[in-house]
Amino acid sequence: MSKNLNLKAARAAKDMTQKDLADAAGVTRQTINAIELGEYNPSVKLCVAICRAVGKTLNDLFWEENSNEK
Repeated sequence: MSKNLNLKAARAAKDMTQKDLADAAGVTRQTINAIELGEYNPSVKLCVAICRAVGKTLNDLFWEENSNEK
């Protein structure tokens, strides 16, 4: 699993802390941190809640593009 830089960037663009996003998604700050670090694979339900909180789609934040990776 790789780091989720898209999530971190989307959160920062909304000027949200990990705690802000965690509160909006109904989880702990540690859960958001683990997702951003690639240490935790969230459920679809949690992915949807996170997407709603930052105004992004599942594809924007959680689709891993494996082609062209270096």
